[in-house]
Amino acid sequence: MLLAISLGSAHAQILPQPQAQGSNIPQGSPVSDPSQGTTGTRRNDTTTDTTPAVTGERLEAVEVDGQTSQNDRNDTNRTTTDRVERNPRLKPLPPPNEFERFVERTAGRKLPRFGSDLLLPSNRDYATPATATVPSSYILNVGDKIQIGMTGSIEGSVQREIDTNGRIFLPKVGSIRLAGTRYGDLKETISRAIGLKYRNFTVNVGIDDLRGVRVYVTGFANNPGAYTVNSLSTMVNAVLAAGGPAAGGSFRSVKLYRNNELVSDFDLYQMLLRGDRSGDATLQNEDVLFIPPVGQQIAVTGSVNNEAIFEIKPGETLDQVLGYAGGTNSLADQSRLLLYRLANYDTIGAKQIDRAQAASTAAADGDIVQILSSGSLQRSVLRQSVVVRIEGEVNAPGNYYVPANTPLSEVLARAGGLTSRAYVYGTRYERVSEQRAQGEAFDQAIQQLEISLEASPLTADSAINTGDLAAQRASGRAVLERLRAIKPDGRLVLDITPETVALPGEFLLENNDRIVVPPRPITVGVFGAVYRPASFVLSDARGNRVEDYVERAGGALRAADRKEIFVVRANGDVVSRRRGAMKAQVLPGDVVFVPIKTQASSVWSKIRDISTIAFQFGIAAATVVALTR
Repeated sequence: MLLAISLGSAHAQILPQPQAQGSNIPQGSPVSDPSQGTTGTRRNDTTTDTTPAVTGERLEAVEVDGQTSQNDRNDTNRTTTDRVERNPRLKPLPPPNEFERFVERTAGRKLPRFGSDLLLPSNRDYATPATATVPSSYILNVGDKIQIGMTGSIEGSVQREIDTNGRIFLPKVGSIRLAGTRYGDLKETISRAIGLKYRNFTVNVGIDDLRGVRVYVTGFANNPGAYTVNSLSTMVNAVLAAGGPAAGGSFRSVKLYRNNELVSDFDLYQMLLRGDRSGDATLQNEDVLFIPPVGQQIAVTGSVNNEAIFEIKPGETLDQVLGYAGGTNSLADQSRLLLYRLANYDTIGAKQIDRAQAASTAAADGDIVQILSSGSLQRSVLRQSVVVRIEGEVNAPGNYYVPANTPLSEVLARAGGLTSRAYVYGTRYERVSEQRAQGEAFDQAIQQLEISLEASPLTADSAINTGDLAAQRASGRAVLERLRAIKPDGRLVLDITPETVALPGEFLLENNDRIVVPPRPITVGVFGAVYRPASFVLSDARGNRVEDYVERAGGALRAADRKEIFVVRANGDVVSRRRGAMKAQVLPGDVVFVPIKTQASSVWSKIRDISTIAFQFGIAAATVVALTR
């Protein structure tokens, strides 16, 4: 039988209750709602009870013994209520100070102040909770809302806020003083008080809402003023709520004053560089935080892990400042550094310092330290040992490691020489350095074409209506986008003839060169604006001129630009019609391309030479074919 206490009369009486029933909370029990007006209940005028009628739902008992707290879900919910007085006139993030602008002019690029990435809008809005859970060492005080759950002989839950006298009130139990109690001791304190009236029960406790703490952020803060944060907030939380240090504020010192006495002087670098928050004190009501002016500043740039402007303290060395920058990276010159130091306050001069001296060289206000890079330097090809890949029609294809200044003939010898089916004229020779150079030039060509395309309304024929002009521009942009996605292959066009039977042996190799010797092809491709684009088997019986194979493809379409037909040879050469392409003899591996005719006044005239440009930068014929489909 479940026992419950009722205050329906002047004397308490025992009412029988079904064992399984828990939906009705007996009036007068410690967890009954005193707002029901039962005899013997009272409310403190300073207490606000927002708990709805209790449904008698059984709560899971979780021990609070200094190691664990109420269940994780409740703890997470109760700590996410952060009350902040938001100023609609919040200043934006601090602008660069004079030294930051000086570094930008001297170093040629902008460097941020170390720690400025903390000053994000999300952090300034103070939307995140100060902590995920309430620690057992937390001291309860006025304004904290306590959640009490009961199981056993009495069931239900109730929420109480600690009043200005530091107490909560429970019916039939009376006032319980909680101000100054550790959160880890809260369960024992509540259980002891209720145990004076009841037996055979279990208490679960937690904090539903933390009290507000009013603090003042002063000095060189980006948004100085008064802020209300929750009682678990620390110095860092309040500084972030104020937008962090201003352009002239210090990251190396945040002073906390309580009752006009200095409580803590926290260096934000301790947290940012070492994760040390030992000096990050928890705030109390009416605390004052003061951000002093910025101290000496020094910039570190070059091959370090974190280029930035750092604030230093007196006596710190260049080596310590490099430590703030995360040290040098793997490509840095480990033997020296360059120091730019102000002289006579109007000039700046560079001085080379050995790395060993950096530990004994004091940093000075306004210094700029540059770490040079050695690993990213482009080395002379005369000193580079190389790895060459040769494949195709050679007797021993593979990757070959050779010393610097090795000619192609030696690698060919190692590869066992060419096979009987080798088509030397069609050899593809690809080089990484040429691929980079071609890519830069190709990107510039695409940019020029894009500018011409955008300028087409200024040069277009007035007879073309707006709709046609827009459609042409859209088509042109589509072609440019497809070209932009294609990268040059770095192919070198070797100076050889179709009759050549040996590669140029004196050709010096570079690292990562790739040589592909194909078998002799037996086809000629005809693509573009013809009736039947295809690859045709070479046949002397039907004629062996380029125009003969164009006719075999059905001839040029009416939309074809017959004057701009060109041929791409197997070695990469391009032969235009103006150079007699149509009358030229076809060679194995030739690709004949018939472009589409464009009007001189249309937008398409702006990209008429795209195909030729593509071939000039080593892009395969199949690419141009794909662009025109």
